[in-house]
Amino acid sequence: MAGGIGNASGASSGAGGPVLHIPVMLDEVVEALCPARGKTIIDGTFGAGGYSLALLDRGASVIAIDQDPTAIENGVELKQAHGDRLTLVEGRFSTLDQIARDAGHDAVDGVVLDIGVSSMQLDQAERGFSFQKDGPLDMRMGGSGPSAADIVNRTERGDLTRIIGILGEERQASRIAARIAEARQERPFTRTLELAAVVEKVLGRKSGERIHPATRTFQALRIFVNRELEELALALFAAERILKPGGRLAVVTFHSLEDRIVKQFFANRSGARGGSRHLPEAKPVSARFEQPIRGAIKASKDEAESNPRARSAKLRWGIRTDAPPLEADIDLFGLPNLKSAQTDNHA
Repeated sequence: MAGGIGNASGASSGAGGPVLHIPVMLDEVVEALCPARGKTIIDGTFGAGGYSLALLDRGASVIAIDQDPTAIENGVELKQAHGDRLTLVEGRFSTLDQIARDAGHDAVDGVVLDIGVSSMQLDQAERGFSFQKDGPLDMRMGGSGPSAADIVNRTERGDLTRIIGILGEERQASRIAARIAEARQERPFTRTLELAAVVEKVLGRKSGERIHPATRTFQALRIFVNRELEELALALFAAERILKPGGRLAVVTFHSLEDRIVKQFFANRSGARGGSRHLPEAKPVSARFEQPIRGAIKASKDEAESNPRARSAKLRWGIRTDAPPLEADIDLFGLPNLKSAQTDNHA
């Protein structure tokens, strides 16, 4: 996520450290990164600190980044336990290379990104991420820029349809946008449950259905508000620039839009063609990354059964070669063009 929010569930504690959440696919990520004493690894999505703790426990030093000031504040106890081996930075992971240089590192041994909203944030109703708890319709990771309420209340119906349809992969986006546009004429949306109720009324809900009808709409708004796809793309380029030869990049994603970007990046940077039938075919280049495992790694059956959030998780990772980084060309990913909605202030 833009600036760093990690999916997590469960709890763990390091030697002398606080009790923290266990991120999805922790064992697989640690194996991919090979942390050890003397290595420096960037945790670009600090969240509740689960990855950082595991890396620190294995002797590595960690530069932990999060856009959410609350996450950084909550990491103070972990910082106290590990001293100079942990550097906490409030910032966006799209600039992780500059953050590392500002911390005195011209190159690092690893980068990990967990692209998902954390249970910590979902549990905080006031952040507006959840349709299970009532709260202000916000969804901003950092607190600046337009909120989800701004987008819902001010975006033209057609653009709102595109946001929900493309970023939420919602087939009924047109119907949902039409009902939102109608409802906001009577009263602007300000609360999460207000919006969730409207979406549920449009789509209906079968008895016992596990997935809430508003899931895709909320996903779309969160991604749009925080510019998550663009931030992910920029973070991958930043990792390419800051990783030393032999350094490792591990990325955990939770839905297809994110995974396509990571898959396309590694396919392009490993000298392969294409990477996804959904994205433009890219011209192969000299390998900047080697991929010991080409496909996506999924969570184990046991983890998927114990943690519902792990069911959609995919891990892709690669090892940096000694070839110089390429220019950051965001057009590589074929990201949806939703710029008109970003500046639209009309009802």
